[in-house]
Amino acid sequence: MQKITSVNDFVVCFANTNGTGSASANNLFAKSIFRMGIPVSPKNVFPSNIQGLPTWYEVRVNDKGYLGRRGGVDLMVAINPQSIAQDIKLVSTGGYFLYDSTKPLDAGLLRDDINLLGIPLTDISRREYTDQRQRQLFKNVIYIGALAALLDMEFDVLKNLIHEQFKGKEKLIAPNIHALELGYQYARKNFDCPLGIRIERRAMVNNHILMEGNEALALGAIYGGATVAAWYPITPSTSVVEQFEKYAKRLRVDPGSGKCNYAIVQAEDELAAIGVVVGASWNGARAFTATSGPGVSLMNEFLGLAYFAEVPTVLIDVQRSGPSTGMPTRTQQSDVLLAAYASHGDTKHVLLFPSTPKECFEMGAASFELADQLQTPVIIMNDLDLGMNEHFSEPLEWDDATSYNRGKVLSESDLENMKERYGRYLDVDNDGICYRTYPGTHPTKGAFFTRGTSRDRYAVYTESSDAYVDNMERLLVKWETAKGYVPKPELRPAAKATTDGIIYFGTTKASAEEALDILSEQGVHLDAMRIRSFPFNADVDAFLENHDRIYVVEQNRDGQLRTLLINECEVAPDKLKALCCFDGMPVTARWIIDHVLGGGKATRPVPAIREVKA
Repeated sequence: MQKITSVNDFVVCFANTNGTGSASANNLFAKSIFRMGIPVSPKNVFPSNIQGLPTWYEVRVNDKGYLGRRGGVDLMVAINPQSIAQDIKLVSTGGYFLYDSTKPLDAGLLRDDINLLGIPLTDISRREYTDQRQRQLFKNVIYIGALAALLDMEFDVLKNLIHEQFKGKEKLIAPNIHALELGYQYARKNFDCPLGIRIERRAMVNNHILMEGNEALALGAIYGGATVAAWYPITPSTSVVEQFEKYAKRLRVDPGSGKCNYAIVQAEDELAAIGVVVGASWNGARAFTATSGPGVSLMNEFLGLAYFAEVPTVLIDVQRSGPSTGMPTRTQQSDVLLAAYASHGDTKHVLLFPSTPKECFEMGAASFELADQLQTPVIIMNDLDLGMNEHFSEPLEWDDATSYNRGKVLSESDLENMKERYGRYLDVDNDGICYRTYPGTHPTKGAFFTRGTSRDRYAVYTESSDAYVDNMERLLVKWETAKGYVPKPELRPAAKATTDGIIYFGTTKASAEEALDILSEQGVHLDAMRIRSFPFNADVDAFLENHDRIYVVEQNRDGQLRTLLINECEVAPDKLKALCCFDGMPVTARWIIDHVLGGGKATRPVPAIREVKA
């Protein structure tokens, strides 16, 4: 029978049941590969209920550094009988299907083009353990031990990770190592080890780390000077504030008094949460909130207030599948238009699109600088894949000499020396950004009334059409100024001259860049641009102008980034070909390649409409 053969280049998928303790065992597998010096990228696909439904954990092993989803499964570890019929179909021809053979595999599921690896995991667990919960938990560890033999993994690496995981709980170390050995010895005795796919030590990790994007954003907020976080829990953003609290307890405590120099407020809802942020920011604190699409919907009114009253506000949006509740534990880039134009009337918000944990950290810190300097909301567009999965990332770096730029804030001495009348919305420098004051800066000067209604340059209420138009046009001047502040796009020229291009952003980066390399090997050359922020600057305009056909890769149904480019850059719609993957899973390199070669057919085929006969 045909067997897939590969060293350090394959995909392993674990099919488990939510709530069975499999997550820690599967994570042990991914980390052991990382410890063997090989880049690895795990993806956790879990249901939105507490327990009982199928869950999958996909691990991409690739020592070329391609760590987006590839597509296809080379080794399926099928532990969940509920999904086994689906799981066996996912295995590539010549691949391997490891299953619990305590009960025979249904003959109707058998495939003659894959390799079956039956291990009686339940029987082994029953013989070794009497406690039902122990049987379940250690069954997970047993199959990791079997994989160590089947894939030629270094057993000592697994043992060392067990010691680290249970440090302080030493009595659990020996039983877990024993479970690993049970699986390892069974595989060695019953199969030809290693399989055609195997792992070989490399020295490619260097100083890289495995890190979740949400944790990196929390650290970015800490280093960016945030002292206030207000939130209402919602998947998949909850861990941002949880991680912020963890680091604030270490880094935001006064060493002399022991008092906390931070405030974390769990509000009654998302509307209240962003209200706290706007109020704290107006008062001079650096504050933020984290939410997902449904929360952004509720926050629209306050985002409009912050835009119009020009109050620095930072919002972290960890996107998931919509509309409504949608698929709350699946990933998408579905809030682009919602965030860009959040609130009624004419509003435009600064958006940042991180692609890696390192960029999450950097943009997390930079968002507070941008919000202060531009005096406007800044929204970081993370997503579930980047936020909740561990990613192979460059180390986070910070210059301790960094000083914060609070933008145009008048001090007491500035106000004391001012001879002219202070105008909160007076554009002194002709860049659309006005000078503001913190409450109580001066006993008699610099005060103004912050309102969401129309006002003149001195913050005095008015319904004058001229004053309203003057203010709204100044906000557009500030929008143009912002183009020089936000991160520039990342350009990647093709190996040969071409008039075709491709645009991608956020977590589509890894798969898109792998697809570009493969397409180039096939003679298909595309200039590439990764959008990193909105508003779009001159580099984006130039890229659009210099190419005749441009594919836009995004993870939503309606091509929201494409729409934003058409609206803001006034580009002809037929020039931009939408490649929209919106099934809730991270897009794969194979999907991008197939759709580029197919000429840009964007999504799933539309079902035929049946004619209704009378």
